[in-house]
Amino acid sequence: MSLTDLYELFLSHPVITTDTRNCPEGSIFFALKGENFDGNLFAHDALAKGCAHAVVDNPQVAGSDGRMVYVSDVLLMLQELAHHHRKQLGLPIVQITGTNGKTTTKELTAAVLAKRYNVLFTEGNFNNHIGVPKTLLRLTEEHQIAVIETGANHPGEIADLSKIVDADCGLITNVGKAHLEGFGSLEGVVQTKGELFQYLSTKPEGFIFLNGDNTLLAPIAKGLRAITYGKPDEGYDVEGEVISCTPQLRLRLRIAGGTWHEVQTQLVGAYNLDNMLAAAAVGLRYGVSETDICAALEEYTPKNKRSELQQTAHNTLIVDAYNANPTSMKAALENFALIPHPDKLLILGEMRELGAASAEEHQAIVTLLQALEFKNVWLVGSEFAAVAGATPFRCFADVEAVKETLTQTPLTEKLILVKGSNGTKLFQLPEYL
Repeated sequence: MSLTDLYELFLSHPVITTDTRNCPEGSIFFALKGENFDGNLFAHDALAKGCAHAVVDNPQVAGSDGRMVYVSDVLLMLQELAHHHRKQLGLPIVQITGTNGKTTTKELTAAVLAKRYNVLFTEGNFNNHIGVPKTLLRLTEEHQIAVIETGANHPGEIADLSKIVDADCGLITNVGKAHLEGFGSLEGVVQTKGELFQYLSTKPEGFIFLNGDNTLLAPIAKGLRAITYGKPDEGYDVEGEVISCTPQLRLRLRIAGGTWHEVQTQLVGAYNLDNMLAAAAVGLRYGVSETDICAALEEYTPKNKRSELQQTAHNTLIVDAYNANPTSMKAALENFALIPHPDKLLILGEMRELGAASAEEHQAIVTLLQALEFKNVWLVGSEFAAVAGATPFRCFADVEAVKETLTQTPLTEKLILVKGSNGTKLFQLPEYL
């Protein structure tokens, strides 16, 4: 079936699924393939569960069933359909990528824009070659603007996603040491994230939001029209600075040289200042009032294990357990050191996907912990255990060992930072704290 014919089918059945555990009545099932599964084998099951059609790339599965839609490559067709749908609707799209903060920035940006527009934005971590097209296919004529998050762990991925999204403007939160196993080096990270700016430079109306204080981003932003943001007195369009973090961030903000506003956020961490300024910059571009921008930043409540403050019956927690890399870990530790509290504990999970740099980067974190004079530190995973050496820090093999200790010896009246790569599963700990 051609793209045009499939799009007509999609307009009649505008809900798609790639999982037979979720088959809304009348939806279209896309039979994707992976290393350990072949969606073609589940196409008949999807139809039996309520899907109106199934898009497959196995001619034997397609057979003569009129509900089967045969294409040469299901994933490619999903991506082409999403791009085509985006072009038909023609609404403005803001694309966001970066090493750290892209999900928080995406949510803050959507919150700001929602003060004026009907906004579609990426849910959860649907920011890859499958999640992005699925998000775009959720667009309807009721939406007025979209905020699309794109992630990558190998060179070329942001370039590919940018072609699918075809954004009007873009934002790179920052570039840092993450997924070094796939990128090879920090330079590889910069090059890949910069693929967004490179794509926008090919569009006559391409536009970016630029953190003027980030020395790694400035060189790859040359020649692009931009709204800038950063620290005060540098001539940026949006200016801001931290007032306090005790532990939630309070900042002051000025937009387009206007009045200074104090904003009390519900996010933990001075490192979220740039995310707030980025969202304000997008708001400025799309005509959201200063009052509404500040209100949106104050009202936003994190619920995704990123910079999330939790008060349990026994302790105060800062849960940042969705992801961790050397850059975000360093920022979290430095911020935690600034928060006044008589009894702090850090529970840190190892950082994944660092390749040959893993031992060096874990050693650097242990050295930083010592320099910041933290006394009560629990390190989780073999990567930390290998470099902890003669430090007084406690080492645990995995999250199960931590949970066993917490069950036997409950903790009370502490301020606890919980941070680690998602694979370490430290997000399971709050119920034990």
